[in-house]
Amino acid sequence: MAKRVAIGQAGGPTAVINSSLVGFVETLQQEVELFGVYNGYQGLYENDIEKLDDELLGWIKSHRYVNGACLGSGRYEFTTEKIQRSIWHLKKHGIDTLVFIGGNGTMAALHKLAEEARHIYYDLQVIGIPKTVDNDLSETDHAPGFGSAARYVATAVRDISRDLCAMQNFEQVRILETMGRNSGWLAAASGLLRNGEDDGPHIVYVPERIIEPEHLLANVREAVRSFGYATIVVAEGCKINSFSDQVEKANVQGRTILGGISGVLEKMVKTELGVMARAEILGMNQRSSSAVISMQDQVEAFEVGREAARLVLHGETGRMVTIQRSANIDYTFSMNSCPLQVVAKGGERFLPDALIDDPEAYYKWLRPLAGEDLQLYPTVRKRRTLYEKQ
Repeated sequence: MAKRVAIGQAGGPTAVINSSLVGFVETLQQEVELFGVYNGYQGLYENDIEKLDDELLGWIKSHRYVNGACLGSGRYEFTTEKIQRSIWHLKKHGIDTLVFIGGNGTMAALHKLAEEARHIYYDLQVIGIPKTVDNDLSETDHAPGFGSAARYVATAVRDISRDLCAMQNFEQVRILETMGRNSGWLAAASGLLRNGEDDGPHIVYVPERIIEPEHLLANVREAVRSFGYATIVVAEGCKINSFSDQVEKANVQGRTILGGISGVLEKMVKTELGVMARAEILGMNQRSSSAVISMQDQVEAFEVGREAARLVLHGETGRMVTIQRSANIDYTFSMNSCPLQVVAKGGERFLPDALIDDPEAYYKWLRPLAGEDLQLYPTVRKRRTLYEKQ
């Protein structure tokens, strides 16, 4: 009797999450019976599970280069009671293997579900496929989705900064807010295409470091005086030392939605420095833009799906696929795996101090993931600033 394998997607989508799904189903479709779980863990709880026939598999495979999550994703507060109900649905369908594509929350929930199944002697194989734009997933060099998001942030910040450079007689400061929650991998990627000290971003703040208002204002004042304008990047999870908490938009499905710190900094700069400042949130394009997908990210997303399929066929369980980087000068990668328990225990992976303090080392690490094809713009030509003319 063929194995019955269910696959789902959870958490925030990425530009390449469907590539992982396609890599998985393409590798297994001749070997097992495949089922799709719709709308993440909510679909598991609500028994929104469907056998994937040839027509549905063809439809899924048509999404290999399409952003979003074609099975439906989203966030869901997966309580013990809901986990128990979900297991009952899996047993009802005769499913013996469950695979989910996701980030930290997804892997922690998958581990809890596996433990609950073990307690009731339900022999359930579980495998995790990594994805995150935040790159905060432990035990893997990086996760699919991050490379494309980093590429978007780097190109968007470069272009917005050049626009501001041209408009410095009208406005002098732009404060660009990125995703990343509590880790600074994405915000720090904003400087990847910077070419010279006049070029933006001039100031980058990551959640691993508290923002000191005096330090911020001094840096902005100096940038405007030296270059005529200042492009600032701030991660959504940054904290200001005069605030006890991060700026929060809302709480949905038990998850805090961060965002709005750029607006706080805009008011501070306007009030204290008397210059024109504008706050902009880079928005969902960071994780959904199909215009600037990293081809390397696309390839690796497909390969983690294929590796997960191999783990299923080899009888492995309780593991998440990981990407390992070789020590060679030229970038190469290989697939491995680690226990879900270790991933869940590891929690959020933060940007190391060494890479915060040495941006060039970080850019060297990041460049193959975002794409070696990215080109620098010509340097900004030095001209007199408004301050110098006065």
